[in-house]
Amino acid sequence: MIVTRNAELNQSMNVQSMAQSIVRAHQATLALPLVPGAQPLKGDAGDMVFAAALQAAHLLGFVPADALCLAQAWSQQSLRTGEFHPEQWPTEAVDFGMAPWPRQHAFASCPQALGLYAVMPDAAWTIRMARAGVPTVQLRFKSGDASAVRAEVMATVAGVQGTGARLFINDHWQLAIEAGAYGVHLGQEDLQAMTPAGLKAIKDAGLRLGLSTHGYAEMLIADQHSPSYIAMGAVFPTTLKQMATAPQGTGRLAMYAKLLCDYPRVAIGGIDLASLPAVLGSGVGSVGVVRALMGAADPEAEVAVWQAALPQN
Repeated sequence: MIVTRNAELNQSMNVQSMAQSIVRAHQATLALPLVPGAQPLKGDAGDMVFAAALQAAHLLGFVPADALCLAQAWSQQSLRTGEFHPEQWPTEAVDFGMAPWPRQHAFASCPQALGLYAVMPDAAWTIRMARAGVPTVQLRFKSGDASAVRAEVMATVAGVQGTGARLFINDHWQLAIEAGAYGVHLGQEDLQAMTPAGLKAIKDAGLRLGLSTHGYAEMLIADQHSPSYIAMGAVFPTTLKQMATAPQGTGRLAMYAKLLCDYPRVAIGGIDLASLPAVLGSGVGSVGVVRALMGAADPEAEVAVWQAALPQN
């Protein structure tokens, strides 16, 4: 009994030590790799790494669902490589249980870099941004009036014609199909409310599908649907929408971008021109913007500034 208790105590101490090594390696940025230093694994390695990574993820501020995903991936990474690297943040899709690409039943593709992505509240603003040269726009019109929604969607689709802008319709997928929009964007709650038949209708119509995510658990849910792109946020604090999770920051964003490297990736939430270089440095190919354009004294001139600051394909 004493021997068993001592073994349990030693394992607990090892788990705590492993957890602290992860935290020390990543607490400054939450994700930037340091100088490699492998520790060979013995015994119940997967269980120990899982417990340590779960503890570390909680200490680093991940919500429980994301901490669980991260711990499982870290355990799989260690079992796959045969070593525990506290500084090697999991970014391989296989460790998260994601299927390889290409995928036969994926949604229609869109450019890897969607560029400046303006998310606007009505037809007038969406059309204005498309005509100002924004390459990707989204109509995010919220109303309980079905006739008003129809009018906004139809007006927006007609208004962006000839601009070259890729138009996504938030939520109202039936109208997006009917009007012939470029694609549909769904938040996590909208996605949960969708039926398989609804998703199939979007796919069969050839429309692109974009999905919002706010961490690992939601990214894995989104990946199961093989969408056209995945949006990640909120990167920074934003007053435009009540968020269930804390701002992700550019450290986490960089790790998310590596994990989702097979997708076009859109960073969104509180991004301004000052933070744009750090956001682009994470590897995303698009930035979603709302307030920075709508709050500008001259929105068209602001679009030109943003376009000059973004890589041109």
